[in-house]
Amino acid sequence: MKRSFRKYHRILGIIVCLPLAMTVFTGMLTTVVREWSINLGISTRLLMKIHTGEIFHLQGFYPILNGLGFVGLAITGVSMSGLFGKKVKRGN
Repeated sequence: MKRSFRKYHRILGIIVCLPLAMTVFTGMLTTVVREWSINLGISTRLLMKIHTGEIFHLQGFYPILNGLGFVGLAITGVSMSGLFGKKVKRGN
């Protein structure tokens, strides 16, 4: 079972890595540009368009795909961790 979850986790990780990383970094950059008034030469409007997927005309389902990808990675990751596995009783 763990082997199949590793396979799915690896595939999901590869697929979801770029959109999640782009969402995280553009969100951080938007906050830095707005709150700290640092001029990076990029407008916050452009950063938000990238952040929400609007620049690729995906704003309707980009957040949903990001969320589903994260949930899938979380489920496969937790299942592989053995956190909720059966307890093995050891004899004296």
